Amino acid sequence: MRIKYLFTLLTMLLAVSSYTQSTISATENEMLAIDVAYLSSDYLEGRLTGTEGETKAADYIAARMEALGLKPSGQKGTYFHDFDFTYRPNPHSAEGAEEKRGRNVVGLLDNGAGQTIVIGAHYDHLGMGGAGSLHTGEPDIHNGADDNASGVAAILNIAYKVQHEKGMDKFNYVFIGFSGEELGLYGSKNWTSDPTYPLEEVTCMLNFDMVGRLNEEKTLVVNGVGTSPLWKGVIEDIAGDFTIKTTESGVGASDHTSFYLKDIPAIHFFTGQHQDYHKPADDAHLVNYEGIEDIANLVIEMIKELPNEDKITFTKTTDAKDSRERARFKVT
Repeated sequence: MRIKYLFTLLTMLLAVSSYTQSTISATENEMLAIDVAYLSSDYLEGRLTGTEGETKAADYIAARMEALGLKPSGQKGTYFHDFDFTYRPNPHSAEGAEEKRGRNVVGLLDNGAGQTIVIGAHYDHLGMGGAGSLHTGEPDIHNGADDNASGVAAILNIAYKVQHEKGMDKFNYVFIGFSGEELGLYGSKNWTSDPTYPLEEVTCMLNFDMVGRLNEEKTLVVNGVGTSPLWKGVIEDIAGDFTIKTTESGVGASDHTSFYLKDIPAIHFFTGQHQDYHKPADDAHLVNYEGIEDIANLVIEMIKELPNEDKITFTKTTDAKDSRERARFKVT
């Protein structure tokens, strides 16, 4: 039996069976590593949407949400939001179309506040490769540690922090692990079309997709700052030793796009692409865990600066005319 598989079993025991944030001795940084190690283990076989591996990942995320004290905010009193969709490798042709089922995972921290922030990250990946993979060899498990076990670990860490930092109860928080992102943002599109929490109460959406490779210069890309006139100023104020790069568009190849198309200010945190992107080599030992926690701490400081008296002002970005068509593009 391989060492990696034994480590996976240990991870499962630590993270699912015995973990509660208040009693386990693991630090926040250690929990980030545990979350990424489990979600990007061979045991989950790449977390392709609709597979057993993705279901195991969803169960894990739900267990973590429960341990963190988040309330189920999915369908029928569960953490799950299931949806069916037709996947078309070519969105302009019915050839090769497949019927699939995805499962979003949704947890709520209700502070009785007037405004709510959605904090999300997709948890699906590419399975053994295929469409979207940049791997040129034989089929192999694409573990997706940075893409996007890192984002899921980040939002779970933030779920802990918003309950332990002063002043964070001025908002409610909906935490969502999205399915179907790699195939075309299906999870976020279905949730925003059939929400399990009222969209009219959502003031903004924060998306974490590939936040596991923060470099020495601490370069962090924030996409979608044009979706509200508020973003640039707030981000500049809390940047600290980060090197922040921004883009304006509310449309991109990640789940913030679905919220932008519902007129909700939405931004995407991203540490950049790398040579292991969409390849089997995107593994847990290459992730910068201190970097993820630094990003989570930055976001906590940002949330403290956000106004909660009224909704954050939404603005359409320059791509508004063709945004709905572009949102159909697959992640690349």
